[in-house]
Amino acid sequence: MTRQRAVQRAIFLALALGNFGSAIAGSADIPPGRTWINPIDIDYRYNFEQMNEGISYRTGADPVIVRYGDDFFLFQTLADGYWQSHDLVHWQFTKPDRWPFDSEVAPATLVADGKLFLMQSAASPRPLMYSTDPKHGKWQFWTRQLPPVPGAVAEGNPVPPGSLPPGPTDPGLFADNDGKVYLYWGSSDVYPLHGAQIDLKTADAAEGEGKRLAFVTKPQVFISMDRAHHGWERFGQDHTAGDKPSYMEGSWMNRHGDTYYYQYAAPGTEYNVYATGVYTGKGPLGPFTYAPYNPLGYKPGGFVTGAGHGSTFQDAYGNYWNTGTAWIGINWRFERRIDMFPAGFHADGQMWVDTRFGDFPQVMPDHALREGESTFAGWMLLSYRKAASASGSLAGHDPATVTDEDPRTFWVAPRNTPGQTLTVDLGGPRTVRAVQVNYADYQAGRFGDAPDLITQFRLEGSLDGESWKPLADWSKENRDHANAYVELAQAARVRFVRYVHQHVGAKNLAIADLRVFGRADGGSPAAPVLVSAHRHADTRDADIAWKPVPGAVGYNVRWGLKADRLHWTYQRFADQPTTLTLRSLNTGVHYVVAVEAFDENGVSGLSQVLSF
Repeated sequence: MTRQRAVQRAIFLALALGNFGSAIAGSADIPPGRTWINPIDIDYRYNFEQMNEGISYRTGADPVIVRYGDDFFLFQTLADGYWQSHDLVHWQFTKPDRWPFDSEVAPATLVADGKLFLMQSAASPRPLMYSTDPKHGKWQFWTRQLPPVPGAVAEGNPVPPGSLPPGPTDPGLFADNDGKVYLYWGSSDVYPLHGAQIDLKTADAAEGEGKRLAFVTKPQVFISMDRAHHGWERFGQDHTAGDKPSYMEGSWMNRHGDTYYYQYAAPGTEYNVYATGVYTGKGPLGPFTYAPYNPLGYKPGGFVTGAGHGSTFQDAYGNYWNTGTAWIGINWRFERRIDMFPAGFHADGQMWVDTRFGDFPQVMPDHALREGESTFAGWMLLSYRKAASASGSLAGHDPATVTDEDPRTFWVAPRNTPGQTLTVDLGGPRTVRAVQVNYADYQAGRFGDAPDLITQFRLEGSLDGESWKPLADWSKENRDHANAYVELAQAARVRFVRYVHQHVGAKNLAIADLRVFGRADGGSPAAPVLVSAHRHADTRDADIAWKPVPGAVGYNVRWGLKADRLHWTYQRFADQPTTLTLRSLNTGVHYVVAVEAFDENGVSGLSQVLSF
């Protein structure tokens, strides 16, 4: 087959696939209780690190999800415990019987010898914990002090040439098929990432904690930052911070077939472009080769932005998932949330993470997904830039902000008292399937867990703004929900959606976005016309331009290495320019790009595919 015919065939396949596969089921076919949304709806904990400065916020970051037995366990940074789930949709917080005093940061997990191991990020020796009953919060110390990293200086000391920085920071643990265990670590804007084989000494467990871990090999350098060739490793909003130092961190390893996929996070958690990258190798300690399809997990646009520093795991059906860290950054630059996306491997070994419509409702599958099958529920955003009103507002925080798809702007009620209301006018009758209530921590005044940290409200709907019917009742909820996701028990035909407040544990009632999902009554929008796609002289950058589609709510700019593998997505809204500068490209790599439009009725087919 000639190269020209191959390209034509790939373009045909992309146009046929259109939306990278149809939704997992038609809206009417989705069983109740199986949808979810990003950020995932868990009771994020209030951070204590800035309590002396009076900075209060809920946060979640660096998520690790591991399957142990028949359940999934989610660990994250700075939570005095963890969450467990049987279906990856409904999560319950577990308070363990023992926990590191300084809490877990950037945790690593490992299932080995029938045990679930847990390691925290550290710059000096810290404990390694394990459990055989995490479901009931039972934990023990495998060793109260890990051995020092060979060749590493002590915390607080300078790092002379030939020495390693303190560690293991941001660790990752991996057990190969032969039972050998490996430790990966590093978090720095200066130093590379490292790895070594370790021995958990499970056969010597009876000899006591001091015998329970040793380094088998000396640490070796894995990878270093290469901003000159990897555009996505540049720091700043949309990678615009130039040569400002950027971080690489968050090691994670998977083996698929005979290939090892060493994942890491860059360029930093504080902006919309925090992403996951991957190197591949034929052994757990490399050597490793940079994957041309980096960044692997990338979500710079939409309500949820950021997909770096997480884990890749399989569910009960063999489907892969990739977790990441989403950026909020209202109260503190490290104010974050947790997101999760479908992932997998092509037959030729290319790994992928699908973030398209990653902050719209998704369906958790009950089967092994077919090639190209999407988890997107097909429920569209109905609330974007719609008129909103409230029972009252603080100056500078009016209700218009709750429909702007920006988590850094928010409405604040004049009082945190029951009965406060927030109403969104959808502009006409719509079929509503789900609502996401995203709270903001405006002068919240909380710094730890407490019994009154619960979220309670009701949702009501109306066709005329006068007669109201209940949509959902969370007035007796006993958990906190920073990002409350409400899947309606039945689809509702309404024009107005009203939030009626009961209780939040924060000092103030503040809502960043009241997002409404479902369908309008028309047909899907027309496919956009892609006007141009060309690289800059600095080939890490490219300009994409397309013609606007009448009535569109937004667009997905989708690009990749092949026309049938458009795995990267940058979501744009219709009130933004129909041009986009991509700054995440790799030098020496050829790309193709297409654009799709979406509105309240559905998603268009793809535009023509252009090479750049």
